[in-house]
Amino acid sequence: MTSSVATSKTGTKSAILATLSTTVCFGGLVAVKDLNMTVEAGQVFGLIGPNGAGKTTIFNVLTGVYRPTSGDVHFEGQSIVGLPPYVIARRGLARTFQNIRLFGELSVLENVMTACHARNRSGILATILRTRHQQAEEREQRDFALDLLERFGLAAQRDAPAKSLSYGNQRRLEIARALATRPKVLLLDEPAAGMNPQESLALMRQIRQLREDFRLTVVLVEHNMRVVMGACDWIHVVEQGQTIAVGAPDDIKRNPRVIAAYLGRMQGNDVHYR
Repeated sequence: MTSSVATSKTGTKSAILATLSTTVCFGGLVAVKDLNMTVEAGQVFGLIGPNGAGKTTIFNVLTGVYRPTSGDVHFEGQSIVGLPPYVIARRGLARTFQNIRLFGELSVLENVMTACHARNRSGILATILRTRHQQAEEREQRDFALDLLERFGLAAQRDAPAKSLSYGNQRRLEIARALATRPKVLLLDEPAAGMNPQESLALMRQIRQLREDFRLTVVLVEHNMRVVMGACDWIHVVEQGQTIAVGAPDDIKRNPRVIAAYLGRMQGNDVHYR
């Protein structure tokens, strides 16, 4: 793997997450080809493209589910290729999934608490003995989990089974659970899927607020272009695993190649989404 230091779009070494000439092959299929993607610390960063463009594969590479065939992935300036997903998560990279993966039989609060435990400082023995330090840590985690549920409007349902929530609330719970790991970078895979326009608008605002409140960097894969254009500072567009455009939202929505590949058609200066 290359040991090059990831640099930002402006040439500075402020990238928190980057792929460096990353290629992913499955047999004869090239899912991602020579991808150079740079995410600046503090950005809400959009990764978009048509179905089958390789977006979820990229997320899987970033989180250690897949190992790239060639190239490298840097997090905070260090290669994370070859590290197991749980180690990458502990370093501060958390994600949600396109298909919801909650513990349906557990309560809403228990789902968030399971993620809090990823940051446990107490060992197994301390947990068995219920030491004072372990109990204090448990109380701190519970308070943090309840605060997250409050932020997402789920506190009143904390004791309900996760499977009993509406689809939109299950999406919110999954984001809350990811935040419970106290990440530095949060990867959201189609968080607005299944939401109505009002819910999507509220989510867009909440993503930007979470960035401010938790000093997060957010990487967003989303097909709802109003959410993407309203929430993101910078957008990277892929098609068939390759970069076709990178830029600010206003530049992306007027890019002829992006419009032809994904967004729709242009009349005057307006993009008509499909």
